[in-house]
Amino acid sequence: MSIYRVIDKLEAYVKEGVWLPFSYRVVSEERMVEFIEKMRATLPEEVERARQISREKDRVLREAQERAQNIVAEAATEHESMVDTSVVVTQARTTADVILREAQEKAAKIREGADGYAAQVLAELQARLSAALGSVEKGQAALSAERHRQGTPTPERPVKAAGPRSAPTSPISVAEDTAKMESIEV
Repeated sequence: MSIYRVIDKLEAYVKEGVWLPFSYRVVSEERMVEFIEKMRATLPEEVERARQISREKDRVLREAQERAQNIVAEAATEHESMVDTSVVVTQARTTADVILREAQEKAAKIREGADGYAAQVLAELQARLSAALGSVEKGQAALSAERHRQGTPTPERPVKAAGPRSAPTSPISVAEDTAKMESIEV
């Protein structure tokens, strides 16, 4: 029986007691002692139950605090991980940008070198072709002079001055032209 129930019964008993005019109510001493003994018997149970509830409350609070601390620690760890990941991503992007910039610079230098080489090769080719054209013109002049000396009429083919010419259309015509030039120089 709970202490509250014993108190309720005691209160009801006192209210049922005999009323003395201009005085107090009269109750049985024995009956009062019974109620007091029941209260004493019930009180340790109630106190123990209160202690258990208090211990349970403390345990629940400790567990809640531990869980809260664990959640905060996990959140901090995850935050650090995310920050580290963000730092790694930023560093990777920076490194990628540097590598890309270096690759673009190297490509520009290679292009510049290739353009320079192509210009040099074309200039050398132009010089050789000009020299070959000069040799052809000398050969034609020598042939014309020889024919003139011998009295043979020269064909009516004008001699072209050195300058831009249209390129042969096929590799065979280039080879034929080169062979003709070599035979004339001899």
